[in-house]
Parts: sequence; C-alpha cells; structure tokens
Amino acid sequence: MNPSTALATVLVDELIRQGVRHAVLCPGSRSAPLAYALQDADREGRLTLHVRVDERSAGFLALGLAKLTRVPAVLVTTSGTAVANLHPAVLEAHHATVPLLVLSADRPPELRGTGANQTTVQPGMFGGAVRWSHEIGTPERRAGQQAHWRSTISRAVAAARGLGGDPGPVHLNVPFREPLVPTPDEGDWPEPLEGRGDAAPWTSVTSAEPAGADPLLPVARTLVVIGDLPDPEQRDRALDWAAAHGWPVVSEPFGSHPRVVVPHGPLLLTAAAWLDDHAPDRVVTVGRVTLSRAVAALLRRQGLRVETVPATSPWTDTSAVVAAVHPLGVLATRPTAAPDLDWATSWQQAGQAVAKALADQPPHWPSAHAVARAVLGALPAGSTLFLGSSNAVRDVDLALNSSGDDLTIVASRGLAGIDGCVSTAVGVALGGAQPAYALVGDLTFLHDANALLVGPDEPVPDLTVVVTNDDGGGIFTLLEPGEPRRAADFERVFGTPTGTNLNALCAAHGVAHTLAASADDLARAVAARRRGLHVVEVRTARGGHREANERLRELAAAALAGEGA
Repeated sequence: MNPSTALATVLVDELIRQGVRHAVLCPGSRSAPLAYALQDADREGRLTLHVRVDERSAGFLALGLAKLTRVPAVLVTTSGTAVANLHPAVLEAHHATVPLLVLSADRPPELRGTGANQTTVQPGMFGGAVRWSHEIGTPERRAGQQAHWRSTISRAVAAARGLGGDPGPVHLNVPFREPLVPTPDEGDWPEPLEGRGDAAPWTSVTSAEPAGADPLLPVARTLVVIGDLPDPEQRDRALDWAAAHGWPVVSEPFGSHPRVVVPHGPLLLTAAAWLDDHAPDRVVTVGRVTLSRAVAALLRRQGLRVETVPATSPWTDTSAVVAAVHPLGVLATRPTAAPDLDWATSWQQAGQAVAKALADQPPHWPSAHAVARAVLGALPAGSTLFLGSSNAVRDVDLALNSSGDDLTIVASRGLAGIDGCVSTAVGVALGGAQPAYALVGDLTFLHDANALLVGPDEPVPDLTVVVTNDDGGGIFTLLEPGEPRRAADFERVFGTPTGTNLNALCAAHGVAHTLAASADDLARAVAARRRGLHVVEVRTARGGHREANERLRELAAAALAGEGA
C-alpha cells in the first residue's frame, strides 16, 4: 500500500465511524486516492457515493444532503479551480449553518509557487466562511501517522456539527504525492490501519445541549415571529414554547406549519388599520427573519420592544432595533404570567378571516400566485417542498395557510441566492426527504441546469421540480426597477429573457418534462409522485405580479375591516 492510498483509506474509514453517510465526488486525477476509497466504501454499503461532473452543482448537492439531516456531507474535489467552484455552496452553508466537510485534494507543498499545473494556494481559500481550515500533512511511508489522521477527521466532523454551537462548513486540504492509484506490490503498511475496535470513532464527541436560560420578562401582548432555523427540531421547540405561553405566531414559510401559526400572518401585517388596533407590545423573533418587508416594517414600529432568540451568532438585526438577545435555552422555559388571551385569539380569528377571503377570491390562472396555491393544495401528506429564491419563496409566503398538514418547507436562506437551488433540492431528496418537491423560477432553474446531469450509475432522486416560467427576472418587477415609469430601461438589464425551451433542455438530459396548461394539470402532475426527476413547467407572464400582490393586500384589509376583527 502506498502513502496516498493509506491516507485516503484511513480518512474515509474515520468519516464513516464519525457518522458520515453521504459523500459527493467530482472526478479528478489528484483526488484519485479518495475516489478509490469512497467507491470501495460505497460498494461495501458503508456510505452512499454521489458522483457529479460540475463542482458548483456538487457543492450544493452536498449542502442539500446535510440540510435536514444535520449530518455533515463530504465533498471531494481535485486541485485548482475545482476547489474554487465550491465557494458559493460554502458561503451558503456558512450563513445557513449547514454542516459540510470539504476535502480538497492538492499537489504536495513543494510544487506551490513553481508554476505546476492545476496548482494554487488552497489552504485558507474559503477565508472566514469555514468553521475550521486545516491541511493534513503529506503522507509518508512510515508508522505513527494514523492517530493524527483519525484525530483530524474527528476534529473536522465535530467542527462541522457545531461543537462550539455554530455548525457549518469545514475545509481539509489533503496533499498527495504520486503514485495516486493503488499499488498492491508495495506490500503492507508499516502499522495497522484499522482504527479502534468495534468500529468506534477515534474520538467520540458529544454535542452540548443549549444552555439553560431565565424566562423572558412577562409581556402579555407578545407576538412571536419565526424565521428560518437550521435545525427542524429548533422550530418544533419554538412553536411549543410560543403555544405554552399563549402567544400568537407569525411565521416565514419554512419548516412545518401547525395550527398554532396564524394563517397568512404576513398579510395581516400589511393591514395598517387593523394592526394599529391589535399591535403587540413586544415581538420576539426566533431564528433568521429576513424574508418579508411587512415583518421588517413591524420591527421598526415606534414604541415596540423587539427581542430575539437566534439559532447562531451573529443574530439578525438589520434595523438595529433588538433590545435583548436570548439563548436557545430560553425555548425550554415555562410561562411565568398569563397572556392576553382575548388579544391572542383576535390574531387567529383575523388570520382565518383572511384565509376565507382569499379562498373566495382565487387568483387568476396562469399567475405565480395561482401556481403556488395549486402546488400547496396538491402536495401529498408528509411532503418536503424546497423553495427557490426570488419570487417562489415570496409567493408561497403569501399563499400558505396554516392548515396543520404534514408539510415541511425548506429553502437556501443563508445568502438567498438563486445559484444551486435545484442541486440543493436534489440533495434534500437524496437525503431521505420523501415525497420531495421543488418550486423555482425559470432563471433559478436555468442557473443550475447542471443539477440535471446525473450519471447512469448514480442514485437518482425522486424529485418533482415545478418551474414557474415567466421568461426572465420576474422578481425585479416587484422592486424599484419594475416601477411603470422605469419600463423603458427594464427588459434588457433586469427582465433578461432567454427564450429557453425547457422541454428540449430536459430531453437533452433524459429528464421527464410536463407542460401544465391549467391548475388541474399542475395538481395532477404534483399528486402523481413520479419516480426519478420530473420537471413540471407552467408558463406565466411577468406583467401583473406587482398588481396581484397589491390585490392580496387589499383583500386582506377588506376582510379584516368587514369582520371587525
């Protein structure tokens, strides 16, 4: 066994002992030792290997695999620009606190600065976006290295899992000297490489429970606003905590939505007259609250006390209004005073009134709101829905009703970019979330079309991707550049139409494609739960989105005024 094979064999074995179950590999020469070791482990059923030819897509696939499981996925590349292509996924994992472990193969240190092919300075490439960055020494044919190799993997997995309370990406740079392929004729390694007995990890690390905390000061009229939380269990705890205190909950669309969540909460916040009569005295945000302008306006409300329970540091406070920050341990505290139950009930009643008004006035077809509503209505129980950035997540935010259905919604909200969304959804599906769906816009889909590149020997996700195709950047119609007075300058630099034939694109990748011409067509396609990758396209117009959003706000305000809620 040569040194490169020995190091790769030990690293992969210890990763499995530390609980890693998925690895994503991009082909390359310098990473060949890791490729052989991973393929052997996959053949033995010890982990699942996913091979991808595009590093950027592979990075987001690994992120998706870890997003709900909270178990680090391993991402392996060769040297050079291959590593740099992982940067977008590493940044998203950093800001979204998703555990991710990058193993970048490298040439030995003596080749840096010599002009050697595919050689750059890889250690530290991701800067402050990783929880830990370390270079494993170049392996040599001598005894005494196994303990260091296994200990390094133990540290890397612990850092990715968030031993210090902050999960996220970790970068291990792994230099290899030739030979890079197995050479059985070299004989046995100078020391045993089996690790500890009973397949135990080299170092067993126990994650600490969130520290305890004192209860919040009693404020009867407290509204809880829940944003994106990296761990589904954290959301469940936050909902239970709010319910135990009798406080109404307004939520961004992520996670699950039991009946404790006020229906159409973001729309309630746009009804100024109603909000003046039902304003909270305190708002407690939980997690990363960044999606809704209505929530942002509420937090800036004069005289309102704002407190936050962040999942990680730093906490979200874009308007510098937070008066107190509490640890996650506060979610285990019990009530110390009675809430204003009449006031809390009025929020639920108002949400139900808005839900009824919207049900009585369905959006016209085809429109982005109608697509979101049709998808939500057709999802089978127990579904996981991944939302693309831009309009998809906002349309669902407005359409979602807290029906108590068994639905989990996820999105990439760390940096909220459109890159890698389809690959992330593929990872979520392959990570075990079933049935799995995604709702994205056409630019989000096209930006990550390489997610459709799945080799014939690779695990294929059961994933239905609904694409709302308005041929361009519809999100900008809702922002200042989309104002009617700026129409002359809009189309080329903001609208950015591509005219891409999605059916032909899918056919080129061997992916099933369905064009849904009606809400019934869409509902049938979603409910069908086809095996493999399936793209459902709905063609819509970009015009009218701004007016449709305003119509929803008008319906909500009228419903609240009519109910006297």
